[in-house]
Amino acid sequence: MTPHEIQLVQNSFKSVAAISEKAAELFYGRLFELDPSLKRLFKGNMKDQGKKLMATIGVAVSSLTNLERIVPTVQKLGASHKKYGVEDKDYDTVAEALLWTLGKGLGPAFTPEVKAAWTETYTILATVMKDSAHQEDFRDIAKGFLAQAFQRLPEFERQAQQ
Repeated sequence: MTPHEIQLVQNSFKSVAAISEKAAELFYGRLFELDPSLKRLFKGNMKDQGKKLMATIGVAVSSLTNLERIVPTVQKLGASHKKYGVEDKDYDTVAEALLWTLGKGLGPAFTPEVKAAWTETYTILATVMKDSAHQEDFRDIAKGFLAQAFQRLPEFERQAQQ
């Protein structure tokens, strides 16, 4: 991301943060409108979930000038989302709901340039999360393969002795 894109995202987020409770409400309303099946992923209080969402976005936005610092956290977030049942296609729905929410919250200040900067930000973070989730898949496959190999080890040892 360019310094200008980072500045656009950080400056526009200040306005969204000022209406964080309403922004979270708008976001989840739109998300569930776009894909009602995603409601199954949320078990707790949605107001609390909204606070977590806005706090997470706030940390990400404030860290855009030093993304390397938050990559491990974003990777863990991606792995945990995978365990909750989040699929790759869901990231696209979240992107659509997020951009819609930003448009509603920022109004005319959500210019095409600001939208492009937010799209870039989301794409970078979602890619890290999805990559991490796929690494978890690979780890699970590798663990399963090793477990099967160790279970069959006595069989291989018998065959080797014959």
